[in-house]
Amino acid sequence: MDMLIETTSVKHETKKTKKRKSTNETSQLGQSLKMLLSRKCGRKAFHDFLKSEFCEENLDFCLTCEEFKTISPEMLSRRAASIYEEFIRTGSPKEINLDFHTRECLAQNLQKPSQLCFTVAQNQIYSLMENDAFPRFIQSDFYKDLRHSASKPADLGKHRNAFRAKNKEGLIGMQTNQTNSTMTCIPETKSDKTDNMEVKRHKTTSSDDRSTFYRHFLLPQISTSQDTD
Repeated sequence: MDMLIETTSVKHETKKTKKRKSTNETSQLGQSLKMLLSRKCGRKAFHDFLKSEFCEENLDFCLTCEEFKTISPEMLSRRAASIYEEFIRTGSPKEINLDFHTRECLAQNLQKPSQLCFTVAQNQIYSLMENDAFPRFIQSDFYKDLRHSASKPADLGKHRNAFRAKNKEGLIGMQTNQTNSTMTCIPETKSDKTDNMEVKRHKTTSSDDRSTFYRHFLLPQISTSQDTD
C-alpha cells in the first residue's frame, strides 16, 4: 500500500515537473528574439504578429539567409540571384527596408557570391526586428496565446489516450459480436431438409432389406437344419 502511494506520488510529481518545464520554456521565449526564433512555435507566433503589421518579409528574409548559408557552393550563384530578386531589388515582391550603402554592397557581392554575402543585410534587418517589433510582440495577444498554449499538450494527451481507449473498446465489442454471430445456429434450408429425409429413407430401406433377407433366406435354412436333427 505504501509502495502504491509512493508510485502515485511520483507520477503526480512527474506531471507537475513536465508542466512546469513546458511553462518555463515558453516563458524563456520572451527573454530574447534569439530564444523566440529557436522554437518552431515561437517562429510561427512571431511571423503571425509581423504579418498583422504587414512586415513579415523581414523574418522571411532572415530565415532565408540562414538557409542560404547551408547550401552547396555550386548553387550559390543561382540562389543568391533569387534572393536578391525576391527581397532586395526595388519593387520586389517582399522588398525589405535597407539603406543605400547596404544595397550597393549587396550588388557588388552578387558578382562573386559566397555563403556570407547577405550577412550585413541580415544583421541590419535582425536588429530592426529585435529593437522594434519584438518588444511590441511581447505585449501583444500573440505572445499571450503562445504562453497559454503551454498547458495544452498535457490536456491534448489525455484526450488522445481517452480516444484510443474508446476505439479499443469498440474494436473488442465488434470482435465479440462477430464471434457470437459465427457461433449462432444456422437455420436449416429446404435443401438441407431434403438431404436429411433422404438419409432417413436410406436407413429405413436398409433395415427393411435386412428383415426380408432374414425371413426368406436365413429362417428356412434354420428350419431345415432343425428338421434334419
